[in-house]
Amino acid sequence: MFLEILKMAGEALFSNKVRSFLSVLGIIIGVSTVIVVVGIGTGAQKQIADQYKNLSATTIMVMKQMGRDAVSSSKLDAGDSNFIAQNVANIKDTTVFISGNKTVAYGKESTSLNVFGNYFNFFDIGNLELASGRLINEEDVTSKTKVVVLGSGALTTLFGEGFDPGQAVGQSITIDSKKVEVVGVLKENGGSAMGRMSYDDSVFTPYSIAEQSLLGNTAQMMIVVLMNDVDNLKTGMEDITSLLRIQHKLKASQADDFRIFDPGSIVGAAQSSANTMSLLLVSIATIVLIVSGVGIMNVMFVTVAERTKEIGIAKAIGAQKQDILTQFLAESVILSIGGGMVGAILGQIIIPILNKFEGWYVVPSFSGVILAFTFSAAVGLFFGFYPALKASKLDPVDALRSE
Repeated sequence: MFLEILKMAGEALFSNKVRSFLSVLGIIIGVSTVIVVVGIGTGAQKQIADQYKNLSATTIMVMKQMGRDAVSSSKLDAGDSNFIAQNVANIKDTTVFISGNKTVAYGKESTSLNVFGNYFNFFDIGNLELASGRLINEEDVTSKTKVVVLGSGALTTLFGEGFDPGQAVGQSITIDSKKVEVVGVLKENGGSAMGRMSYDDSVFTPYSIAEQSLLGNTAQMMIVVLMNDVDNLKTGMEDITSLLRIQHKLKASQADDFRIFDPGSIVGAAQSSANTMSLLLVSIATIVLIVSGVGIMNVMFVTVAERTKEIGIAKAIGAQKQDILTQFLAESVILSIGGGMVGAILGQIIIPILNKFEGWYVVPSFSGVILAFTFSAAVGLFFGFYPALKASKLDPVDALRSE
C-alpha cells in the first residue's frame, strides 16, 4: 500500500514538472551552498593544520618587534638564543634561524625562493625529513661551509618536475650569484614557518654563511624554543620575556623590542575564525533552505486546492485520512529530497571548479553532504505536513462538490 502511495505521489509531481522544479530550486541552491561552505571550512582548517603541523604544542617563538613602538637600538641575535637556553628552566631545545627571499639559480633557470639560514638542530625541531644526501651539520655552521639543502618544491622549481633528488646532490646552484653546493634534498613536507614560508619551496643554508654573505643583517630572525611540557609554556614565555628585557637593557617605561608567542594559540584563533565564518555561511544557506521550504508549502497548498475533487473521490471509495496525509506528505518529501540530491551533485561539481582558482582550497566533506541532505528532508517533512494534514481532513462530500 505504501509503495502504491509513493508511486501516486511521484506521478502527481511529474505531471507538473515546471512547478515541481521551481518549488525545489531553493532546495538545490541551499544544499549545494551548504556542501561548498562546509568544504571551504574543512579546507581552511586543513590548511592551517598543515602550515603549523611541524611545530610542537610546546613551541615558543621569538622575533624582532616591528612597528613605530619598537626600540630600534636593540636587535635580536643568536646570543639571545644561547642566553635563553642557559637561563630558562624546563627547555628541551632551542634554535635560531634567519630568512629572506633571494634569487636562486641553476643553469638558465632562475627564480625567487625563501632562503633559511639555520643551525643543524633546526631540522629536528621542525620535523623535516631527508629524501637524499645529508643535512646541514655543526661543522657546516662552524666552518661557514657554502652548502645548501633544498626543499622538495625548490628542487622541482630549479631542476624540473620528477627530477631525482639523488641526482641533485653534488650540483652547484647560486644564491644572488654566490655559488653553493647542494648536499641534501628534503622530503615533501607541506608545513611552513609562521604559516607563510613554505619549507618545500625553500633553500636551507648554514646560519653562519647566511648571516655573513647570503642574507646579511636585513634578514628576518626567529628564535624557536621547545619546552619539555605544554604545562610549562606560559611560565616559559614569562621567563623569556623578563630575561630578554634584561638582556636588551630595556627600561620599565620602554615597550618590548621583541615579540613572543606560541604558534598553538595562532592555530586555535585561526581555526576559530574559520569555524565562525563557516557557521555564518551555513546559516545563510539554512535560511535559503527554509525559504524554499515555505515555497514548497505554498505549492502544496495550491496542489491540494487543485486536487480537492480527486481527494473527495479517493475518500469516497475508501481512502483513509492517513492515506491522504501520507500521499501529500510523500510528495513534499520527494520534492525536497529530489532537490537535495540535485543540490548534492551540484555541490560536488562546484568544489573541483573552485579549486582551480588560485587561493581556493575546498575539501569535499561527507559530513557536509549528510548535513545538507538531512536538512532538506527535514524541510520537506516540516513544511509539507500542514498542507498534507489539511488535505486529509477534507470532507469527501464537500470535496466532491468543489469546482
